[in-house]
Amino acid sequence: MTSSKILNAVIPLVADLAQELPERERLRRLLAALRTLLPADAVALLRLNGEWLEPVAIDGLVPDTLGRRFKVAEHPRLAQLLAAGQAMRFAPDSPLPDPYDGLITKPGELHVHDCMGCVLQTGGLAWGLLTLDALEPDRFADGNALELLQAFSNLAAATVATAERVQQLSHAARSATAPAPRNAAADRRRQILGTSPAIRQLQSSIALVAASDLCVLITGETGTGKELVAQAVHAQSPRAAQPLVSINCAALPDNLVESELFGHVRGAFTGALSERRGKFEQAQHGTLFLDEVGELSLSVQAKLLRVLQSGQLQRLGSDREHQVDVRVIAATNRDLAAEVQAGRMRADFYHRLCVYPVVVPPLRARDSDTLVLAGCFLEENRARLQLGGLRLDAAAQAALLRYPWPGNVRELEHCISRAVLKALSRTLGQRKDSAKPRMLSIGDEDLWDGAAAAPLPPGQQATGLIVPLPAAEVEIASGDTPGLRNQVERYERQLLSASLARHHGNWAAAARELQLDRANLQRLAKRLGVER
Repeated sequence: MTSSKILNAVIPLVADLAQELPERERLRRLLAALRTLLPADAVALLRLNGEWLEPVAIDGLVPDTLGRRFKVAEHPRLAQLLAAGQAMRFAPDSPLPDPYDGLITKPGELHVHDCMGCVLQTGGLAWGLLTLDALEPDRFADGNALELLQAFSNLAAATVATAERVQQLSHAARSATAPAPRNAAADRRRQILGTSPAIRQLQSSIALVAASDLCVLITGETGTGKELVAQAVHAQSPRAAQPLVSINCAALPDNLVESELFGHVRGAFTGALSERRGKFEQAQHGTLFLDEVGELSLSVQAKLLRVLQSGQLQRLGSDREHQVDVRVIAATNRDLAAEVQAGRMRADFYHRLCVYPVVVPPLRARDSDTLVLAGCFLEENRARLQLGGLRLDAAAQAALLRYPWPGNVRELEHCISRAVLKALSRTLGQRKDSAKPRMLSIGDEDLWDGAAAAPLPPGQQATGLIVPLPAAEVEIASGDTPGLRNQVERYERQLLSASLARHHGNWAAAARELQLDRANLQRLAKRLGVER
């Protein structure tokens, strides 16, 4: 009976090995076949990446599980599975917390009561884990369960090896230079998460341009993760072993920009007590990331242009030429083509930067990636607050998917952090002891309160960086209506107040968002009676 069950599950998968299938589909079929063998409520495939286990495929778990990263040292069950080296099952009354508590999609029970797993090995090394969980005790009590899982793990290892080989060939076909190996520092950085068409297109663009030395201009709304894209381009480039040097152009006063970029010699200006290399020389043979490049003055743009064209620069106060070999990546949330038309950016500098443009999609264009990202932020908060587990209930998931996120990924991250703190505070207030709860459930009421933006009504969409107010709140009448001026001022007051609230009272940030001069904005606020 055992042999026939294995054959029935294995034969389709063996046929799959000879087909050109997308990695996600190949792994989905693998997990579906495992659930036909063993009566699990949820199965997961996790890849070992240094000290972390990253879910790459799930079946029966909530979508945000794909965004979570499990640190082996913080999850004793996962650590024991890795150490065992073979299939093992935990006793139903095991006191060890299960990493999937509250994450199984079946309603009702939150805690896992039966759990087993197996290490997958490729090339004699541990590739990752295959885990199975059930909500009922003794679901895996059948004496053949471990034998079935161990036999299946060999096919699973062949499947993941095939999927990775296909992915490597795909990358090699897109570029003549193979991607540089990942290092430990890159593994500690956040990765670009998501499976939406928009994010897959972005990842394809990154893989394509990374192998070259072309200048890259990354554009997108604030909070979309432009710096993360720059890090990914560098990490996948032949320069990955060399430094990635970043500079925020908006944070530098005009009198220090040249010194920061090109360096200076002793005595070049008051306070220059020694010779200093600039960011270009610090990034020699590596990558220089110019964040907020649209904030540079025209004079600095002209001096940068020469470095981009010839690789030659002069330190401030020196006549000596220095030759640099640096790949430049720039980022901005401004429309640089419009800046050129307005005379605030040199056309030649813009075209030199924009050799390969990469547009980072806003979060509202990324479908269900919102839940994957939410899972990543939930796991980060769980580790930071040392909680047993965090989950989003159905109402919270729906609210996250409904909201258009004008602040994009950064706004989502802050929203999740606030929600975790509010849920923890409420739960501890209901408990007589001070012990932290084993499972913390986050609901719709935790995500939104009076200090946070509420989800827009059905049919409302975000435009640019400003969320439009519901039509019922803004009724601008036709030109001959007596109350027109009052209605316009009311609308201005609401927009200004909302912008200041989003930027925590920062007038400069609100002025940039509303595309107004800061002094004019403050005069308008005074006239409308809006305070910080």
